[in-house]
Amino acid sequence: MLNEVRSSLVNARKESLSELSRLISSYVIDSATVDDPPGLNVGALIEQLTAIPLSSAIRIRVHDAQGEVVADTRLLKDEIDRKDLPEIREPSWFERTGLDVVRAIQRTFESATGRQGIAEVRSLEQEIAMALEDKDGFSERFNEQAERVLSVTVPIRKVARVVGGLTIETSDISQVIAAERAALLPLILVAVLVAIITATLLTLGIARPLRRLAIASDRVATGAAERLNVGSLQKRKDEIGDLSRAMEEMTTSLYDRIQENERFAADVAHELKNPLTSIRSAIETSQAIHDPAIKEKMASVIARDVIRLDRLISDISNLSRLEAEIVREKLVRVDLGRLVEDLVSIYRDTAREKDAQVVLVKQGDGVIEVNGREGPLGQVIRNLIENARSFSPPQGQVTVTVSRVTIARTPTVRLVVEDEGPGIPPDKLEKIFQRFYTDRPAGAKFGNNSGLGLSIVRQITETHRGTVRAENRMADGKVSGARFIVELPAAQLSL
Repeated sequence: MLNEVRSSLVNARKESLSELSRLISSYVIDSATVDDPPGLNVGALIEQLTAIPLSSAIRIRVHDAQGEVVADTRLLKDEIDRKDLPEIREPSWFERTGLDVVRAIQRTFESATGRQGIAEVRSLEQEIAMALEDKDGFSERFNEQAERVLSVTVPIRKVARVVGGLTIETSDISQVIAAERAALLPLILVAVLVAIITATLLTLGIARPLRRLAIASDRVATGAAERLNVGSLQKRKDEIGDLSRAMEEMTTSLYDRIQENERFAADVAHELKNPLTSIRSAIETSQAIHDPAIKEKMASVIARDVIRLDRLISDISNLSRLEAEIVREKLVRVDLGRLVEDLVSIYRDTAREKDAQVVLVKQGDGVIEVNGREGPLGQVIRNLIENARSFSPPQGQVTVTVSRVTIARTPTVRLVVEDEGPGIPPDKLEKIFQRFYTDRPAGAKFGNNSGLGLSIVRQITETHRGTVRAENRMADGKVSGARFIVELPAAQLSL
């Protein structure tokens, strides 16, 4: 930036000197030259230059056609200042190295940007020689007082002939540059201070909190901590706070999922151990007793437990498969009305004489669609219908209703499955959705309910951002059956 400022100042000074030199040259040509032969009128020239008001930093010199000085404003005005020249000494190694480095950087910068130097270094004699060849000269050099000066030399023409050269030089450029750099120094200090403050704020406000999050995550990953503990970060109202809360919720969800899987494994082991223990006891009893009636009874116990094991293993396998499908499959538009209609027609066509009849009630016109996965949603419908049929009396009725409603200004698809069974105890309306929970009605066959059906329904519904709940149907103040209500966000209608 300082180099750009210096370049701009030098270029501006060059333009002003060039303009001044052209004006004075034109003035000299009009009033201080002769025609025959073409040349300079030294007397008139000195008189004219003496009359020009100039600052102490400006010096004008005029040379004749032979390059000899014929006029010098500093000599004419008797304004020669006596100054001691700086002591001549050999520069130290450090100074030479520093100068070489600066020059190398400058050459590299000019080469990379295609920029040329500010001004060439020429002697006064070289400038005069250029002017006598009818060329303008501009250079930067040191004068005899060891001052850095900018110099412009232009030819003086008379009747298409160069009769001399006019040199204007100024020694105030160093002071102007120094003043400009001094004026920029507060700006630079403020910029550095702002950069330091900004870096500090970024470190305190972003880098350190992110590092705390990373350390806390590493502790959870390595097992040093069970849950993510970010302290006060979650109370922040910015993006860091949002990230902290999201990560804490994520790790809490993962931890709960791990605990749930551990409980599920323990429950599976327990549920599988019960029929296996019963089978082993029945086999040992059959081997120890020779009564055919008791052996037949033990055989029926074994058959019943095998059916229960088969149902448990099938439901556990379906649950694992559904979890994998939920993770892999993408959400698509599913026509839930058509899916319910197809499944109800299958149950209706395959029903036996004593089975409860499944009836579909479709409310409203048009397509009833949700964003979801067809396989898991079909499993929800099947589980609810099979659960309702298992609790319904022989030749009873299971009613399936699907409709499109609006809840809290949100389009929602509602699926309702109702049966004519004994209903649900009020204290079990939520417990029935737990894994391996089963409450069989009197006379129901043992082994037909694994306790996973409704748990699967809730898991699939929640992964589709929906809800499921159970309630009892009431008629004349008495429970007339159970009702399961599934509500899912409706897909946006296509235009």
